[in-house]
Amino acid sequence: MALQEELEEQGKWLFRYRGTLPLVILFIGVFFYILTKLHSETFFLENTPYETYYEMFCLFLSLIGLGIRVYTVAHTPANTSGRNVKEQVADTLNTSGIYSIVRHPLYLGNFFMWAGPAFLTENMWFGILFYLIYWIYYERIMFAEEQFLRKKFGNIYTDWAEKVPAFFPSFRNFKTPNLPFSWKKVLKKEKNGFVAIFLIFAIFDILGKYIKNESNYNYFVIVTCILSILMYAVLKYLKKHTNILNEEGR
Repeated sequence: MALQEELEEQGKWLFRYRGTLPLVILFIGVFFYILTKLHSETFFLENTPYETYYEMFCLFLSLIGLGIRVYTVAHTPANTSGRNVKEQVADTLNTSGIYSIVRHPLYLGNFFMWAGPAFLTENMWFGILFYLIYWIYYERIMFAEEQFLRKKFGNIYTDWAEKVPAFFPSFRNFKTPNLPFSWKKVLKKEKNGFVAIFLIFAIFDILGKYIKNESNYNYFVIVTCILSILMYAVLKYLKKHTNILNEEGR
């Protein structure tokens, strides 16, 4: 198999399991986090007043990623920028809004969302491992996705791709989104990411305090985690049993 076809097949496989494979990396991160807490001298901010600020910085990184995903999803039509896992789906090619400054905004958002927990491990070696894995992982997914779009949209895709960078945004050619912001679509599609962020940070906080035999928990993170779980349950019910979150064409 030629290298191009091999990369595309790898990308298709990784795309199919992109929701579960990162969990393996998360468990590895938890292992490194436990090591750091057991050997507090390895992290220069450990047991200092700035440790909490560092944790909130990590949370801020993840929320930046969620914000990128929210802005992306809120302005896209149905059957694009979705959470489908079996195969690529794109009824139309998004070229306005955030897609006018970067070709893969959802993966850019994912990078920041996962960078937060990666930094939260307080382990330099895991941080390096995260960047390497992320690059290899999503490079193949993006390659497979672009092959799919090239075959489906032809010159329309290639002309757009020549002007818009793949991962690092360029605001020079920004175009306002063709569709208005849709909170319904955001609530329906991005509730998973919101609850995942605060759940991960709450688990890390509780685990870290347990290891150090401390009780000064980050109650902001814990309370927000509980609220996000309740919100998720409500939105899940509304999505399954009502049409409140449905919106034509979105």
